[in-house]
Amino acid sequence: VASTQGCSVVKTYCGHGIGELFHTNPNVPHYAKNKAKGMVKPGHIFTIEPMINLGSWQCETWPDDWSAVTLDGSRSAQFEHTMLVTDTGIELLTARENEPVMEWKEELLQR
Repeated sequence: VASTQGCSVVKTYCGHGIGELFHTNPNVPHYAKNKAKGMVKPGHIFTIEPMINLGSWQCETWPDDWSAVTLDGSRSAQFEHTMLVTDTGIELLTARENEPVMEWKEELLQR
């Protein structure tokens, strides 16, 4: 989906399972044609946390070992949600009541 909008998805980071340890299997890549295998089942908890770039998918980490920036200096956005797999689908554990839904409005663009 990102590529149809002229964007790329960072391949360096991925979502992950949450269990007795914070970062556990499965790894959840957010980009197409990845080699991830496995199935989620009711009771599994995992995150999705894609980073979408306006340029190249490649990035680097600053010396603080936390901040990530695009190699080409393009803009990037990231979000994270945690989900619980249920018998009927998923429950979004990080949803907040009355959280505004983001809307794309051309008139608000600053470019």
